[in-house]
Amino acid sequence: MAASGQFGGMCGRARLSSDVSEIKLVFSIPPQRPTPNFAPTWNLAPTDPLPIVRFDPRAGERSLDVMRWGLVPYWAKDIKIGYSTFNAKAEGIETRPTFREAFARRRCLVPLDGFYEWKKLGAGKQPYTIAPASGGLMALAGLWERWRSPDGEIVRSFTIVTTAANGLLAPLHDRMPVVLDPPNWPLWLAEAPATPRDLHALLVPCPDSWLVMWPVDRRVGNVKNNDPSLAEPIALAG
Repeated sequence: MAASGQFGGMCGRARLSSDVSEIKLVFSIPPQRPTPNFAPTWNLAPTDPLPIVRFDPRAGERSLDVMRWGLVPYWAKDIKIGYSTFNAKAEGIETRPTFREAFARRRCLVPLDGFYEWKKLGAGKQPYTIAPASGGLMALAGLWERWRSPDGEIVRSFTIVTTAANGLLAPLHDRMPVVLDPPNWPLWLAEAPATPRDLHALLVPCPDSWLVMWPVDRRVGNVKNNDPSLAEPIALAG
């Protein structure tokens, strides 16, 4: 599911099997905040719901909210724009109409256990899963928006910010999602003052040592398949 241009597509399939209570602990969501219902999934795709972490300035604390993957700008006439906005290219993000308001005011963290990417081969494509080297959860840089449909329905949606690939992912793709280190979470979430330059300094490839990857079954290519075996390593022929 690749996009190009301003959307900088690459991260279009992911997994989040961690329990919501664990997500709240890892991301310091106060216990009194609502705990959303979210079933483990090993094959997330754009338009699927996913819990994201945002800062609630009125309450002065973090919140875990389920939103639709694929950002729908507040000015959009149709929700279908979300099919092409599941990623946002970091370069020039503050000037692009689709993302500039969210970049300035509505930044979030996207918790995942891992994501998938495909390597082009002579006889098709081989999927790989990419995960934190330390295990557990990773936090991707995201943006979120609130959109009102012509019928008055409120839809909250998000996108994942991408940057140039690091050395580990370069053999698979020239882009990768921005993985944020915990000490930088407050800055990205606007819990602390930040200039556009401060924010852009975060939108860089993470060190190779932060991630590991391994080949997985091609069944992951079909969104109808969704079970733990999708993330298990396989042996490649030859």
